Amino acid sequence: MSTEQSTIDEPMIEVRGLTKRFKNRVAIEDLSFTVGRGQVVGFLGPNGAGKTTTMRILSCYMPATSGVVRVGGCNVHTRPDEVRRQIGYMPENNPLHVEMRVREYLKFRARLKGLGVRRSRDRVDHVTEICGLGDVSSKLIGHLSKGYRQRVGLADALVHEPGLLILDEPTIGLDPHQIRTVRKLIRDLGKEHTVLVSSHILSEIEMTCDHVIIIHHGKILEDDTVEGLRQKMSVERLVVAEIAAPREQLLDFLEHSAEILHFDLQPSDSDYLTCTLTPSAMMDLRPLVFETARENGWQLRELTRSRHSLEDIFLRVTRREEEDGF
Repeated sequence: MSTEQSTIDEPMIEVRGLTKRFKNRVAIEDLSFTVGRGQVVGFLGPNGAGKTTTMRILSCYMPATSGVVRVGGCNVHTRPDEVRRQIGYMPENNPLHVEMRVREYLKFRARLKGLGVRRSRDRVDHVTEICGLGDVSSKLIGHLSKGYRQRVGLADALVHEPGLLILDEPTIGLDPHQIRTVRKLIRDLGKEHTVLVSSHILSEIEMTCDHVIIIHHGKILEDDTVEGLRQKMSVERLVVAEIAAPREQLLDFLEHSAEILHFDLQPSDSDYLTCTLTPSAMMDLRPLVFETARENGWQLRELTRSRHSLEDIFLRVTRREEEDGF
């Protein structure tokens, strides 16, 4: 295998047995996970779960107590300078030089990160455009709104063209319009970069990421795609149907179908009955209900399957951890 192919096949982030202890507490304990190249991964957990500590170690801002961390194949402990060149990091409290103008600041940061004069100019032009900073490029950073300051922080993280973007709570403190703008920007950036997004806001991860790592009390509880987590958590794939049918006939069908484990039947408006159905196995009951209604001439007004939101999944996972006595 060629060196180039080996590099492509390597994960962008590889963490094995990562632990960080402070004097009076263990912030993270025995974390192991990988992030593939080109993934947009959500690092999800409540405040104090260990997300920021992990990101600081990945970014070479903080040493680990034990464990191995590689970014782009480089060990963060033995080759920190090479790791830093591969990472664009935007911390939660985005430190910006508020007395500088936007373009001036980005050129300064590009040169600080090792880019030459011409390359700095080209990269500042590029990140100014993709981050939507053209209209404010000559303004003082201190005069910008919170949303624009976040965009400057993203432009700063991108200016040296890193392979990996690490964004710690990128939408904190923004209004709904600004949040939507940053979400779209993150999704667009995911087309060309590996992105690790930390957040305690579940909807944020669900809207921007295709893979989720759930961390709680310094330990990883789940590591899967959003849909994979839904499948894993959805032991009960509830189906809701509104059917206009003779009650006794409908009851006979529900009671004698081996595919239906439980059901609840409630009157709706007019002649309709609302059926809430639990399958006996991991299956979709909708085709069975549709065929039965068609064969019997019943009117079917609604037929939907409930989907677990990321919030449902998070609450169930963390509740399971607490019940297991962690």
